[in-house]
Amino acid sequence: MAVDYAVIVVYLAGMLAMGWWGMRRAKSKSEFLVAGRRLGPWMYSGTMAAIVLGGASTIGGVGLGYQYGLSGAWMVFTIGLGLLALSIFFSARIARLKVYTVSEMLDLRYGGRAGLISGVVMWAYTLMLAVTSTIAYATIFDVLFDMNRTVAIILGGAIVVAYSTLGGMWSITLTDMVQFVVKTIGVLLLLLPIAVIKAGGFSEMKAKLPTEYFDPLGIGGETIFTYVLIYTFGMLIGQDIWQRVFTARTDRTARWGGTVAGTYCLVYALAGAVIGTAAKVMYPKLPSADSAFATIVKDELPVGVRGLVLAAALAAVMSTSSGALIACATVANNDIWSKLRGVVSRGRGDEHDEVKGNRVFILIMGVAVIVIAIALNNVVEALTVAYNLLVGGLLVPILGGLLWRRGTAAGALAAVSVGGVAVIGLMATYGILANEPVYYGLLASLAVYVIVSLATKPTDAAVLTAWRERLAGWGAEAEAPDSDPVTV
Repeated sequence: MAVDYAVIVVYLAGMLAMGWWGMRRAKSKSEFLVAGRRLGPWMYSGTMAAIVLGGASTIGGVGLGYQYGLSGAWMVFTIGLGLLALSIFFSARIARLKVYTVSEMLDLRYGGRAGLISGVVMWAYTLMLAVTSTIAYATIFDVLFDMNRTVAIILGGAIVVAYSTLGGMWSITLTDMVQFVVKTIGVLLLLLPIAVIKAGGFSEMKAKLPTEYFDPLGIGGETIFTYVLIYTFGMLIGQDIWQRVFTARTDRTARWGGTVAGTYCLVYALAGAVIGTAAKVMYPKLPSADSAFATIVKDELPVGVRGLVLAAALAAVMSTSSGALIACATVANNDIWSKLRGVVSRGRGDEHDEVKGNRVFILIMGVAVIVIAIALNNVVEALTVAYNLLVGGLLVPILGGLLWRRGTAAGALAAVSVGGVAVIGLMATYGILANEPVYYGLLASLAVYVIVSLATKPTDAAVLTAWRERLAGWGAEAEAPDSDPVTV
């Protein structure tokens, strides 16, 4: 295991080194929060794919393949579909807004009255997303070093908090590019073919497993529909995803780079399902489907390769964790704290102080995430609550603002409030893991949004004019150009 340990240690040291390098670049709010809005198509594609494909997509995706066969790809597949929809239909307009958060977009669209409550909902979502990603370190470090759960969470979380706090989005972007390469090599180019070969090839897999393991819809239509509702729509509105869209150099980069990343997600989804199916052939009676990834890596891969693949799993977790952390801190500082103080920053204050303030918030949120991760036991329930609140409370006012001119601030506030309360109440009635809360919560949010918007005075014409100008890229103040733009 010494070689495997060395691979992991070098990888972790590299993450910290990139955090230090990123700190030297992040001199302004724009650089710190959105990498100066100057990523080219290849770097943008890699970082976007890295953030959406986290531990749930890697370890969980293989686990679903172990449990359901090829149809286990649907969870990650719907993530890819959501990213494709965002990139093709919305990302260009989102990038042209030149904002930092989803709530800022809502303020622009509805006249400055929808941001705070939406910020609280978005903050809760990003916080839980960061927590669940951080918990995944325990699984990986247990396989690597037989490490205590609490120590593993502290170690993994501290590394992510360190490089995120140092360099902000620049550090996260650089580390995500490395993580994207490591995941591609470790999972797609190494683990996938080795798993299939060890299982005896596809013919042997078909001979040993029930036919439903090769049914594309074997996981069930209702489950697939729920995945679409939660993950596909969740990709359209999450702060962690939008903050990556804001890093694009041009709206064309956002559209085509995101399309490449979404397509990559579809391939990754199928790979995870195939690896899980192969693991079912080799280890038919594992105590937990989620242990399939770790088991096949630990028992079937040669020295060195095993370390690289485990580094790939660690990369998947770290990319999602760091993206969720900076999103959580950005929302907490810019959408909640600044408004509670009565100071709404538009990015034209003291840039050094703004970088310092955002850096402090990342550190505070990072410590909170680690503490909650240590105390929390049920990861699935926490993530379900987060996505239910996100989709049930924010999907309608965000998409409504982008697509329906008649939507009003009163309608948006009502939709967020009613959708959020309905989701929480229905989870208490039906259970956290039930499908009904997000179904009925979303319908309630939509109904209230339409009714209240039609019953109230239309949005002021000046607000809509300013909104359309921002969507067209005309109304935003030009940001200071950087001396060495990154166009990769």
